[in-house]
Amino acid sequence: MRAAYASATKPDEPLAALTVGDLPEPSPPDGWVTVDVRASSLNHHEIWSLRGVGLPADRLPMILGCDASGVDAQGNEVVVFPVVDDPKDPRGFSLLSERWPGTLAERVAVPAANLVPKPAGLSFLDAACLPTAWLTAYHMLTTRGRVADAEAVLVQGAGGGVATAAVLLAAALGKRVYATSRDPGKREKIAALGATAVEPGARLPERVDVVIESVGTPTFEHSLKCAAPGARIVVCGATGGHFPKIDLRRVFMMQLEILGSTMGTADELAALLKLCVAEDIRPVIDSTYGFSAVADAFARLHSGEAFGKVAIDHLH
Repeated sequence: MRAAYASATKPDEPLAALTVGDLPEPSPPDGWVTVDVRASSLNHHEIWSLRGVGLPADRLPMILGCDASGVDAQGNEVVVFPVVDDPKDPRGFSLLSERWPGTLAERVAVPAANLVPKPAGLSFLDAACLPTAWLTAYHMLTTRGRVADAEAVLVQGAGGGVATAAVLLAAALGKRVYATSRDPGKREKIAALGATAVEPGARLPERVDVVIESVGTPTFEHSLKCAAPGARIVVCGATGGHFPKIDLRRVFMMQLEILGSTMGTADELAALLKLCVAEDIRPVIDSTYGFSAVADAFARLHSGEAFGKVAIDHLH
């Protein structure tokens, strides 16, 4: 079957490690099922994998991709939950494409419990954008950030998949949303999604109860300064650097919570799908590529210019 996979790892030239070609069909173990993939989407996880982060040489070649929607052997339309229990991993789990082949292929094998019904109201392309970035944002807001108890939310570095999802979801949940971006064009786009867009480091008109933080060093001091007493700063990444300076006086005097967050649960993915249908929320898709142009999709993601998700239509 055709697949997009890491044939090597190249820390300085990740796209040079990407190969598109034929690999063997999945051979699912007991309790696993195979899904015919109709659509998928890219995450920066794929770029890190091509750099060799979390993907040692003894696992190559490795089919990339965490996100997919498709059809199971019984003809059911499903969304793939990409988290697999993994006692060999210090986290207790791994994502598809780390130890088990990923979703950027004609078919993918996953545990049967990892299939979540796709609502009829969501297209395959929309659904395929949700399992990683959108699920991460949903888990950050609801479970970790306790956004139900919040009135205002700050999203740092809007434009990427998680940040864009957080803006849309927080707005749909009735919260006042502020979002930062260095790019004036992205600030204009994020404002159209329901946020008050500001430059990085800008003073907000109020302190917020939840901060969605995926940038790290360049924004973390601002996140602390914008936090209301008892606020939750929820961290899912550090794209700008992972050693920020933290004024601990602000943390204890304001009784702030700094919370790590990675992915979410299958039940949360099901709840997210229902919320998207009920509130008529659809993921922002920057661009869609046919599978034959998957290398171009990777180049678009790697450029840093994408606003929202880069999606793959596997039927073209």
